[in-house]
Amino acid sequence: MSVEAVIFDIGNVLIEWQPERYYDRTIGREKRRAMFDAVDLHGMNERIDRGENFRDVVYAVAAATPGWQAEIRDWHDCWIELAEPVIPHSLSLLRALRSKGVPVHALTNFGVESFALAKTHYPFLNEFDTAFVSGHMGVTKPDPRIYEMVEATTRLAPETLLFTDDRAENIEAAAARGWQVHLFEGAGGLAERLVSEGLLSAREAAP
Repeated sequence: MSVEAVIFDIGNVLIEWQPERYYDRTIGREKRRAMFDAVDLHGMNERIDRGENFRDVVYAVAAATPGWQAEIRDWHDCWIELAEPVIPHSLSLLRALRSKGVPVHALTNFGVESFALAKTHYPFLNEFDTAFVSGHMGVTKPDPRIYEMVEATTRLAPETLLFTDDRAENIEAAAARGWQVHLFEGAGGLAERLVSEGLLSAREAAP
């Protein structure tokens, strides 16, 4: 069945999300590895993505972790430096689709406050037809409920949705519901998929 809407993940699809890179730069790789071994920072972020308050969670974890308080608070205080830069070709694909009248949505694991902050730095995050943000939804990918909620809101058949995400488990969960999927491994591959689906011409999909 033909694609009626394209759904983008955001982290590592439209914006690079590599917190380790920030800490490698600020405290050095060896200390960063020690900190990540000592503290489940990605688990902390999962709580934020499910809707808990961004600052409260980060500061509570920092307060409970002797020796790493300042570094952990950076996850909140310097967050925009953890979530950069934009992936330009992906953004151009999003805008090319919109210019052709193709509905474009976001489906992202993102906190309420961190997403609001991201929109002030990356105005294109306001350009989606709908931004499905896990923090507002109270559930994260790859829980099947989040995909059900997207289907209910868009009122589109699962097989008409094309979803791109950089995490295999998120793609697999969408595919299990009948969505068309593309594992994001670079904007060039996504461009080829959009061309093959007839959504963009090769010229429109070029960087």
